[in-house]
Amino acid sequence: MATTKKNSTKGLEDLFLDSLKDIYYAEKKIVKALPKMAKAAEGEEVAAAFEKHLAETEAQVERLEQVFELLGKPARGKTCPAIDGILEEGSEILEEYKGAPGLDAGLVAAAQAVEHYEIARYGTLITWAKQLGLTDAAELLKATLAEEEVTDEALSALGEGGVNERAMREAA
Repeated sequence: MATTKKNSTKGLEDLFLDSLKDIYYAEKKIVKALPKMAKAAEGEEVAAAFEKHLAETEAQVERLEQVFELLGKPARGKTCPAIDGILEEGSEILEEYKGAPGLDAGLVAAAQAVEHYEIARYGTLITWAKQLGLTDAAELLKATLAEEEVTDEALSALGEGGVNERAMREAA
């Protein structure tokens, strides 16, 4: 496979920075999506989960800005087609299931798709930060990863704790 001269100098540092820009863009988009999801949710517990995660996500954006600062780089996002697609699916659920018994179950599933993407991205960034000797950045990213994992578990509990069953029962 031929490489162009321009790309032949790109290494792990460049990949780390590009991925950091990607997740920064994603987190900023998530901050905009969560209030819409909270407002649309039928169940109070679902709305509360989205509102709680909104506050966490805002803190995660600040943590990412600290990582950019550690690198001496401006905090800038880079368009992330993956998160755009995942959030678009969530928007479709909002539109197609508004007022329907399956809405909350669909919103929880959409939120978990976001969480799984974030967990994968943060895990990779932590590994790369360690390899690059960016210990402080790795610690900041680890704090966010831990929050994302807790949110994913909370969303699973919401689904298993009645949201999925309600969607099935109320549709019958």
